[in-house]
Amino acid sequence: MPIPILATKLHIPQLRPNGVMRSHLIQRLDAASHASLNLISAPAGFGKSSLLSAWHATSQRPMAWLALDERDNDPSRFFSYFVHALQTLIPTLSSASLRLIHTQPPAIEQALTNLINELSVVGSSVSLVLDDYHVIENHAIDQALSFLLEHLPASLRLIIATREDPNLPLARLRARGQLHELRSADLRFSLDEAQLFLNQAMGLALSPADVAALENRTEGWIAGLQLAALSMQQQTDRSRFIASFSGSHHFVMDYLLEEVLQQQTPAVQQFLLQTSILNRMCGSLCDALVSNGTNSGQQMLEQLEQANMFIVPLDHERRWYRYHHLFGELLRQRLQRSLAQQATTSLEQLHIQASIWFEANELELEAFEHAAAANDTERAERLIEGKRVPLQFQGALLPIMAWLQALPTNVLNQRPSLWVTAAAVWLATGQVNGIEQRLQAAEQAIDQHPLTPKLHDLIGRIAAIRGTLALSQNDASQIIAQSKRALEYLAIDNLSFRTSTVWKLGYAYQLQGKRSAAKQAYEQAISIGQRSGNLVTVVLASIGLGNLQESNNQLKLAATTYQQVLEASRQLALPAANCGAELGLARIYYQWNQLDQAEQHYQRALQAAQLLQHTDREVACYVIKARLLIAQNQLDQASLLLEQASAAAHQHRHTTQPAKIAAEQVRIGLMRGQVQQASQIAQTHQIPISQAQVFLAQQQPSAALALLQPALTIAQTNSWHDQSLWIKVLQSLALAALEDYAQAQQVLKPSLISAEPEGFVRVFLDQGQAIQNLLSHINLTTSSKNYVNQILAHFTTERMPQLYPTTPSLPEMLSQRELEILSLIAQGHSNQAICQQLHLALDTVKGHNRRIFEKLQVQRRTEAVARARELGLLNQ
Repeated sequence: MPIPILATKLHIPQLRPNGVMRSHLIQRLDAASHASLNLISAPAGFGKSSLLSAWHATSQRPMAWLALDERDNDPSRFFSYFVHALQTLIPTLSSASLRLIHTQPPAIEQALTNLINELSVVGSSVSLVLDDYHVIENHAIDQALSFLLEHLPASLRLIIATREDPNLPLARLRARGQLHELRSADLRFSLDEAQLFLNQAMGLALSPADVAALENRTEGWIAGLQLAALSMQQQTDRSRFIASFSGSHHFVMDYLLEEVLQQQTPAVQQFLLQTSILNRMCGSLCDALVSNGTNSGQQMLEQLEQANMFIVPLDHERRWYRYHHLFGELLRQRLQRSLAQQATTSLEQLHIQASIWFEANELELEAFEHAAAANDTERAERLIEGKRVPLQFQGALLPIMAWLQALPTNVLNQRPSLWVTAAAVWLATGQVNGIEQRLQAAEQAIDQHPLTPKLHDLIGRIAAIRGTLALSQNDASQIIAQSKRALEYLAIDNLSFRTSTVWKLGYAYQLQGKRSAAKQAYEQAISIGQRSGNLVTVVLASIGLGNLQESNNQLKLAATTYQQVLEASRQLALPAANCGAELGLARIYYQWNQLDQAEQHYQRALQAAQLLQHTDREVACYVIKARLLIAQNQLDQASLLLEQASAAAHQHRHTTQPAKIAAEQVRIGLMRGQVQQASQIAQTHQIPISQAQVFLAQQQPSAALALLQPALTIAQTNSWHDQSLWIKVLQSLALAALEDYAQAQQVLKPSLISAEPEGFVRVFLDQGQAIQNLLSHINLTTSSKNYVNQILAHFTTERMPQLYPTTPSLPEMLSQRELEILSLIAQGHSNQAICQQLHLALDTVKGHNRRIFEKLQVQRRTEAVARARELGLLNQ
């Protein structure tokens, strides 16, 4: 879900009138164009933002700006603003990065990779300022920014203004000469700058001695000089004031701010204190908090700006403002003391009034934050639900988590839905640990209340969340049990939960091999999802349908479905769907023997899989990569990759992948001649197809057939068309090994006919050279024969593996005309009758007869007919 962007956070602060131009610092910034990172680190009040604003006004380099606050500790929110800030200068930047940022959990590294790639081809150079970076405490953001700095394109220059050094690899950047720094010692006002500021900017007309004394007392601290100047505007004996002025920065700050406050009227003081709870404010918002009969909130804000009262405009229209951070901190401290001395207004009431205003103006996140600050649990809980989309999907995961963690257990027990919300929020962040405990706490709390329709629906949500937990482990029985319970309890109009639950049922049925039931569930999920606008579930269910089409040997239809999913997943930024579709296409192109295209889809699938947590998708990628390596005869690399995949599957308890890994390991063992090792693997995992391959390699075709026939019965009963095709190919090889060529062709022909429209290739090539003899002598129609010839062509251009001992040699292949004549001979026609029917000369027919006898290695007509029937040449 896209995060609402507050445009004022992207506005570059305007220069103050009559400000001190710090040319030497601007020259240093200009000269540091080689640096990847410009770090301006100093305590509050040293003019960091003002310097950068002045640099922007004089520099020719385009600059974007992002003013950070505490809410930007949410990675998706931080990098959404990051990209939007860059788009103010480079509108052509695509929204692909933003879509990845908005996934749950956010795919930050992939988004930054996309962003880096796009910036690398941008012609112009730009700078991005991250102002007040000290508010960022989330280590994940630091790590992502470190990744960006490591790969920063030449077109981007990053500038960080902060009160404390960020948790970034500064030492490494410094050693590489990629870091330029300005510290408090650089930013302090010199004596000349203090004189310009105090006498020209602030209009105090102080003597050189007084300026020097004040500069010495403040140590060039710009905010201290400004606060002192404001206090001195009402002093008659300024020299005496300066002489008595002393103390550390903190004491000086407290003293000067109190001096400033005491000189304001009671109405202004009330306005300042009561609006100090706001991170940003506008006129109507201030009116909602402060009852002032003389001036409106907008008028008061404008007066405070004119009086230089530590108020900062956030936009060019002068609608939104904020207090200077230091000033706001002191105001809030004073507000606490002021409210404790009177009973007319409470801090909670102020926060509620702010929450009401923000909600009325559709600013749900700030409405929630003030409701939470007011300890209004009922209101905060309602606001989390959101009018259209829950707040956790609008970049508010961290504030909600912090609020829920601060709530006492008895409050959560009184509102069981909060336990469920907590489980859903933790699940959205990928933090699986502790979710079951929260769900159990919710159930215990529900037991203490009468069962209302809302609690009935809540029981359904609990089951749906448990179904999702089981999904990550491919636990089909648990998914089904929890999903059916969810559908029983969920409210009929709770389409969001109901749609996703039906999709989970389809996934579980597919795991169990119940493909018809899975198809029905997927189609139902798609239908409900399209009606309710739940496009995420529509895409995930479409992936399931694509898997089923692929399993039904409908390769072309499945490829179309996967391509459609990719288009939709790019719009929705869904790594899971993207991975599923790319994996499907990799398998299909592998089956078509288009290995380069399969490799490309594998690479994209792996990138998406690495963005997912607690799934088997990365292991599934390794399996298809191993197939590609085996097809290229790179057995060592394939074997190593499968070992890594097996270890990962075991570590994370992925139940569906070990058998697929083992099947490829068996093939490698047979290709290396390590039949005993391959046999042990096949027996351990009890894979009938792999065990049959081992029997073929051990020259035990009868044992192979004994395994394959019941496996085929099961596959046909359940309409497992993909399994049926593989089994029939192996059956034909086993029959050929028994020299029952007629039955071998009887089994192989329908498989070829069904495989031809979908372009299957690897199902035959992967059986190695043993299949070549059978294909070379198969008796098919012209269309199917062309298909077989295309398959056979790969045996001449590619090195095919030798999995099984070579089957007994078959006779040289008969031509189409020779097959026609042989068929007529079998029907009892004489040579003369054959001449008349085929319009051939008698010598021509006799010549064909001679070649037929030679190829079949016989002497007489009756022997030729018998041998042809044995080889299956007369079954058409």
